[in-house]
Amino acid sequence: MNQMFRDAKGRMLGIMEDQGGLIVLRDARGRQLGVYDKRMNVTRDSFGRMVGTGNLLTMLLK
Repeated sequence: MNQMFRDAKGRMLGIMEDQGGLIVLRDARGRQLGVYDKRMNVTRDSFGRMVGTGNLLTMLLK
């Protein structure tokens, strides 16, 4: 299941793609912003740095 995020004016900010064990967040241009690993319960940014525990992907949207 994919979830799309839009700003107040309706412009797409990003999309979350469920890929089984991972949830990937991409910006409007398709660039990966971060990944949530369901098994490890950890969110990582696009550089692989740990953001925190739990699904914190929406914090990476700008």
